[in-house]
Amino acid sequence: MKALIVDDEARVRKAVRLLVDWDAHQIGEILEAGNGNEAIRLIRREKPALVIMDMMMESGNGLELMTWVNEFAGNTKFIVVSGHNDFDFVRQTVRHGGIDYILKPIEPEMINNAVSKAVAAWRSEEEERSHRQRQSIRLNEIKPIYGEKLLSALIDDPINAEASLRRLWDDGIIPRSAEVSRLILVQTDPGNNPLIKRFGGDSELLYYAIVNICNEFLQQQSKGIAFRYWGGPPEIAIILWDVQESIVGLINRINQGIYLTLQFRMHFGISSAGPLPGGLPAERTEAAEALLRRNLLRHEDYCHFASSAEAADTGSGPPMIFADVQEEWRMAVISGNPEALSAAAQHWTGELSRRGAVTPEMLNSWKADALLFRSRLAREALGGQADSALAELERTDALNPAPLPGGYSFSLFAWRDWSLDMMRRLSQELAARQAKERNPLTDIVKYIEQNYQSDLSLQEVAGKFYVSREYISRKFKQEYGINFSDYIGVVRIDKAKLLLQNPNLKLSQISEMVGFHDVKYFSKVFKKQVGSSPKDYRTRINP
Repeated sequence: MKALIVDDEARVRKAVRLLVDWDAHQIGEILEAGNGNEAIRLIRREKPALVIMDMMMESGNGLELMTWVNEFAGNTKFIVVSGHNDFDFVRQTVRHGGIDYILKPIEPEMINNAVSKAVAAWRSEEEERSHRQRQSIRLNEIKPIYGEKLLSALIDDPINAEASLRRLWDDGIIPRSAEVSRLILVQTDPGNNPLIKRFGGDSELLYYAIVNICNEFLQQQSKGIAFRYWGGPPEIAIILWDVQESIVGLINRINQGIYLTLQFRMHFGISSAGPLPGGLPAERTEAAEALLRRNLLRHEDYCHFASSAEAADTGSGPPMIFADVQEEWRMAVISGNPEALSAAAQHWTGELSRRGAVTPEMLNSWKADALLFRSRLAREALGGQADSALAELERTDALNPAPLPGGYSFSLFAWRDWSLDMMRRLSQELAARQAKERNPLTDIVKYIEQNYQSDLSLQEVAGKFYVSREYISRKFKQEYGINFSDYIGVVRIDKAKLLLQNPNLKLSQISEMVGFHDVKYFSKVFKKQVGSSPKDYRTRINP
């Protein structure tokens, strides 16, 4: 067993060392610290059973040290040795769980009596902790193959629930006196990567740790039991049969234990009381709904009740639905304007914040409606191309997935950024595909194919399609490597080659049919493109 002496005067620390009969108290190692801050570092590293401390020190005073020990090292016992006969100091010592308050100069009998009481209290609590740990180990040895299955069956197997309860009675897991229960669900978040990484990516190991922490508090006075529920998605459930216990007080203690171990606090969905085991299926539904309907804007609320009388404030005014902003989103996506897209994304998250209530249930519904909106707008704008566009959008969804509606770390900014990215990608996809579909050059080429016999001029075609002559010339050069008039000539000669296969048509007729009014000019252009005269070409293809 270790003890720590904390005083900013070395002579006082030496006096305490000499006055206490350490061997009689079976304390084998004595540490020293000159101030509260140094003491905290030593307590964290060495975990002493006893701290003997001064109240007034220059760096890190005794009150701060007591407060820290009470909150973060609750197993450690402490005795205050002070030169100040101040009632407020005495009161603070008692309030923070101190064993005794001794005035300087120190009397050997008084300090040894105080140390004896502290050691006895520590040993008693250590024995109780060991007992609970052995109890927890025994329970956890059967849970993977037996206990959790029976406990889960109480909820999801009503036909065999009574038989499961009798077996749990026989094993001492649930007392026979338990007739009424409340079901509590501990929220789990598969997207909490930092927490899961601490367990080597093993979420089952994380659940095991949370269950053990919960049972540390529940099994002290046989209030209930926590277990891994196997009847659906990954869940940790608590069956509480001591329904007279202050639920909020109990959960706050459990949550503090979870925080000290994992540096996270969990959310708890709490059902109303019902008969055991018959009421458990409905209680689980209530507890799940309580988590789904918790107000995510109330960050410090961790207890969420199913009944309306106990439920958290749900904000002012009617809840916001997607239909309220659908037209704004539609216009922003169609316009493609960055400011309009940003304003649309900001509007709905700002309105949610203003109304004072956001629940996981609302966010689940909003996400589903937003994706349905995307599908409908794509089909409206692209028709037959919609399926390929939506497939591309879904592929890129993986790069920016929506935040988890019920995750530990809720942020409206994350939802705003997700909706902005979704709208921006949809707008870009629609614009790209519509631009390709609306390319004027495609329509101009079709027009030439249908009217190559006519005297087509660059000016006429530019006017018909409301583009400049320079635009047409530039696009033909880019796409085909030739100018507009040469392209018309290629189309006409290709048509002429088809007509030359008919031996009954004269060259003059063919020339006129493909838009050449002078047969000699037709022959000249044909030879330039094909490498032979129309007559020679006909002879070659019709020997």
